[in-house]
Amino acid sequence: MQPTTCHRNLDVTHMTGHQASPTENAAHKTRPTLRGSFGMCASTHWLASATAQSVLERDGNAYDAATAGAFVLHVVEPHLNGPGGDLVALLATAADPSPRVLVGQGHAPRAATIEHFRSAGFDHVPGAGALAAAVPGAVDSWLHLLAEFGTWELEDVLAYAIHYAEHGYPVVPQLARVLAMVEELFRTHWPTSRALWMPDGRPPRPHQTLVNPTYAQTLRRLCAAGAGETRVARIDGARQAWRTGFVATAVERFVRKPHRHSSGGDHAGVITAADFADFHPTFEPAVTAKFRGVTVAKAGLWSQGPVLLQALTMLDHFGDEDIDPLTAGGIHTITEALKLALADRESFYGHLDPGATEATIGHLLSPRYSKDRASLISASASREFRPGAIGVTPYKPPLILTQRAAQADGVGEPTVQQTGDTRGDTCHIDVVDRWGNMISATPSGGWLQSSPTVPELGFALGTRLQMTWLDELAPSRLEPGRRPRTTLSPTLLLRNGRPIAALGTPGGDQQDQWQLIYLVRTLALGMDPQEAIDAPAFHTTSVPSSFWPRTWTPGGLVLEDRTHSAVVDELRDRGHYVTLSGPWTQGRLSVVLRDPDSSGLQAAANPRGAQGYAVGR
Repeated sequence: MQPTTCHRNLDVTHMTGHQASPTENAAHKTRPTLRGSFGMCASTHWLASATAQSVLERDGNAYDAATAGAFVLHVVEPHLNGPGGDLVALLATAADPSPRVLVGQGHAPRAATIEHFRSAGFDHVPGAGALAAAVPGAVDSWLHLLAEFGTWELEDVLAYAIHYAEHGYPVVPQLARVLAMVEELFRTHWPTSRALWMPDGRPPRPHQTLVNPTYAQTLRRLCAAGAGETRVARIDGARQAWRTGFVATAVERFVRKPHRHSSGGDHAGVITAADFADFHPTFEPAVTAKFRGVTVAKAGLWSQGPVLLQALTMLDHFGDEDIDPLTAGGIHTITEALKLALADRESFYGHLDPGATEATIGHLLSPRYSKDRASLISASASREFRPGAIGVTPYKPPLILTQRAAQADGVGEPTVQQTGDTRGDTCHIDVVDRWGNMISATPSGGWLQSSPTVPELGFALGTRLQMTWLDELAPSRLEPGRRPRTTLSPTLLLRNGRPIAALGTPGGDQQDQWQLIYLVRTLALGMDPQEAIDAPAFHTTSVPSSFWPRTWTPGGLVLEDRTHSAVVDELRDRGHYVTLSGPWTQGRLSVVLRDPDSSGLQAAANPRGAQGYAVGR
C-alpha cells in the first residue's frame, strides 16, 4: 500500500491554538513527533504499537487496532498487565465525536465483604493474592468494544497475541528484574507461577525469548467458542466462554486452594464463576472540564480521572509563567493544586449512586469551588491533608507515614516507588485512524506478580480491591458489586466539540499528575508533544497511596535529577520534602493527535525505559 500525501498545517499549535516561541520549537527531543495523515499508534511497548499499525494498514479501524495491540500487551508486558486485570478507555468515533468511557473495571465479588476480610485478620485489603481480586474486566471489555465499534473478526484480532505467545517474545529488562525479585516467592509458595515464568528453573535473562503456550491455547479456545452467523455473534460466543464457560470455572476451582498473600498468611480467594457472569462492560458519558479553551474528558468518580480536571480548573486561575514546570514556582503551584485535588479524591471519590455522583462532580468542578481551592495555594508547601467543603462530611482515610517497609510476600504495588524505581507498572495504548476514530486505553492489573498463575489458563488474577478501604464510611469502601476506585485514567482532548488528542500513561497515583504536566506544557506553553514528554517530570507523594500498604509522605515531592539544582534548592526552601529519582524515571506517557480541519495526524511516545514507541504515517 502506497503512502498517502500528507496534509499541511500539522503543527501542534494549529490543534491547541497556542503559538510556540522559536526557543520552544528548538528544544532538544529524543525522537521526532511523528506527522502524517493515514494512522497513528503509540503505546508502552513497540510490539503493541507495531501490531496496532499493522491492523490499520490492513484496513482495520482504531478499535480493531487497539484491541489487537492490547492483547499483545497481555503477552509481552505480563508484569504490567494481564487478561485477569482491568481496563479503562476513552473513545470518540468519526460518526459521533462525543467522548465516552469504556468501563472495563470489574467489581468486588459477592463474598468480598468487609466482614470476611476482618474475620481473616486484615485491616487493609492485601496487595497480592487472590483475595484482592476484582472480577476481571479487561478481556470481556475489549471484546465488547470490538463487537460494538470494530470491523474485524475475533480470530484475526487475536492472531497477533497468539503468535507471540506461541513463538515467543523478548524479555524486556524490567520483566527480568521483576521475575528475579519474586523468584523465592514463586519457588516457595506459587509453584504454578514458577512453572510458567521460570521454565528453566530460574528467572529469564533480559532479551531472552519467553513463550506462554497455555495462554495461546486459552485464546484459541475463545476463538473456537465464537460460533455464529455474524461477526458480532461470534464475538459474543467468545465472551460467553469467558464469562460463563471454561475461564470462569477454572478460576473458581483454582482460587479455592489457600495460597500466600502479601500479609504473609495463606488464604483462599472468594471469586466464583457467578461473579464473572455478573460483570457487564458498559459505555458511559465522560466527565469534562476546560483548560485554556480545550475540553478535557475523563472517566467519572469511580476512577481518579476527575483529579486531573480539578487540578486543571485550579491552574486555569494562574498565568502561564506561574505554572511553567521547568521553574520552581511552576512546579510548586502544580504540586499544590494536585495535593488539593488528591485530598478530594480520598474524601469524596468512589462508585457512588448516580444522584450522588452528579452532585459531587457538580461541586468539585464548579467555577466557585475551583477558585476557592486555588486561593489556598500559597508560597509555601502544605504538609496537611486538606479536602474541600462540598456539603457532605469529607472522609479522612488512615494517614500512615511512609517508612522503609519490611519485605512482603508478593508485589502489591504496580507503580513507581518514591525513588522512581519500578516494581511493575501499567500499560497504555493510543490509536487514531484516517477516518477520525480515536481511542486512549489504559489496561492494567493481572500482573504475573499479583497472584498465582491459574495453570489451565496461563495468567494470574488482579488485585484491584487493594484500592478499597475496610471502612463502611469510606466512599471507596469494599462492598460486593461496587467497583474499586481505580487509578486507570486515560484522557481525550476536544476543541469546539471535535476530538484532537488521545493520551495517557501508566503510573498508578501518578497517572494524572504526569498527564497534567504534559497538558500544561502543550496547552499553556505551546510545547511540541515529544518535547513535552521528554522534559523533566515530577510527582507528589503527599497523598495516601492507592496501593497496599496505603502510606503517604506529607510534603513529598519526587523530581527527576535532571531538574536544575537551583530549582531543587528553592523547592526545599518552600518546604517540599524533595526526593531525587533517576534522570529518566518519571512517566511513560504516549499521545496521538488529529487536526479536525486538515485531518493531519501526530504521535509521540515516552523514551524512558527504551520500550514505548509511536508509529504511523
